[in-house]
Amino acid sequence: MPRYKLTIAYDGTDFHGWQRQEPADAPALRTVQGVMQEAVTDLLRQKVEVVGASRTDSGVHAIGQVAAFTADVRVPLERLAQAITARLPRDVQVVRAERVHDSFSPIGDARSKCYRYTIEHTSHPHHPRPLFDRNLVFATPHTLDLARMQEAAGHMIGTYDCASFAQIDHGRATTVRSVLDCVARSPSPRRIEIEVAASGFLYNMVRIIAGTLLEAGRGRIDPADLPRIIQARDRRGAGPTLPPQGLCLRWIWYGAATALHTPAEGTPCD
Repeated sequence: MPRYKLTIAYDGTDFHGWQRQEPADAPALRTVQGVMQEAVTDLLRQKVEVVGASRTDSGVHAIGQVAAFTADVRVPLERLAQAITARLPRDVQVVRAERVHDSFSPIGDARSKCYRYTIEHTSHPHHPRPLFDRNLVFATPHTLDLARMQEAAGHMIGTYDCASFAQIDHGRATTVRSVLDCVARSPSPRRIEIEVAASGFLYNMVRIIAGTLLEAGRGRIDPADLPRIIQARDRRGAGPTLPPQGLCLRWIWYGAATALHTPAEGTPCD
């Protein structure tokens, strides 16, 4: 039976994360996987399991989440993304649909992922907190030193034990990861974006890295201390876990092409 890969964007504000959650003694929680499976099932008139690549938490957003399902699809491929989106709520959409090899695994075949954390910062009383994009950024009243954050970010790159940047209950067999890139930049005077690409991530890893760079920007962590913080493998030495709303899954890379055919239309919206 054919297998399909979907690239999905969503505003995570009103979702309890990606993973479907059905408590035994309560109604199912609203999740992205849940509404995706309902939409695909409604379109195809058959029960379908939509498996996602990344278990984003409650409040976390995505423009490049990847999911896959196997089903008999009679909708033309060039119309599949649009047809699924028409059955989805307004805070989630399918931006691309592709035919892939039957063995494609959105989790196991992923080579690297990239997340962005966005911060609004200021100490000026005439600069109010973000209003219209308040669910997409984290606001801090402190003025941040971008150069210090960039210096700290440079120390994050490499392959090492990332235990200092993972919650204690991360649930993974190993905490070694390859951080391929980590940058801090300022697209506008009061806004800073932290972008991290890695072979994989631990629970809350990007939010802790962002919190560590924020503390460096505030002057509370010396960027030169980052190698020591990494080597300590101790969560207590790193910065706080920042709230989820500033985090967005940007892309997931699969290396060699997995698609059998990709329609020309549809790109993620930034």
